[in-house]
Amino acid sequence: MRIRFHFRLIPFIAAVLLVLLGVVLAQWQTRRAAEKQQIETQLTARALAPVAALGALPVEADALEYRRVSVRGQFVSDWPVYLDNRPQDGRPGFYVVMPFRIAGSATHVLVERGWIGLNKANRSTMLPYQTPTGELEISGTVRRHAGRVMQLGNAAELKRGALLQNLDTDDFATASGLVMQPILIEQATTLEVAQDGLIRDWPKPSNGIDMHRGYAFQWYALAAMAFLFFVVTGFRREPD
Repeated sequence: MRIRFHFRLIPFIAAVLLVLLGVVLAQWQTRRAAEKQQIETQLTARALAPVAALGALPVEADALEYRRVSVRGQFVSDWPVYLDNRPQDGRPGFYVVMPFRIAGSATHVLVERGWIGLNKANRSTMLPYQTPTGELEISGTVRRHAGRVMQLGNAAELKRGALLQNLDTDDFATASGLVMQPILIEQATTLEVAQDGLIRDWPKPSNGIDMHRGYAFQWYALAAMAFLFFVVTGFRREPD
């Protein structure tokens, strides 16, 4: 009995497609892991830097992202917006975002104040939370944006009290008519805001490095298995 390899076109095409799919998706997951590793490196380096004082002069978002800052001013409480589809520990809810007028100026910065749970009786009505009045100093970490989620359907109109999927500072400035810094601050908890009813447990933007690497390994394994399956099943015994 001889063993010979028999080439079959359809299994070959199927194997090639699976190998290509596995390699492409594995490389995409590898790139995502590398991007998040770079973010983690920036987070670590900038967390060690001293807290920067944010003023009214325009800042460069890329240079300041992940840096800890403090700013003095007051909340513009009549212009809140709420970022939808932001679960916390498996519970549905929203991020409360509000402009903060920088003291001694007409410039504002968006502040991601914290998380609030979903009002199950009426999701369009927020559960109660407190907004400090008067001038105060807040601190937090700079982000260019509040993280992106999948946009379901058409974006809601950006107005006071809007429920939004995603938020851009330029769009907020246009809708509100306020002069805005091109950044957002993830607010930290201080004594002045500790009792406002909001949860500030911000997810790290670098989370998921090991997950992406694991997915990359799985996709590479799929590509290898598809190739091996084509080769192994192609061999047939033949009589001498």
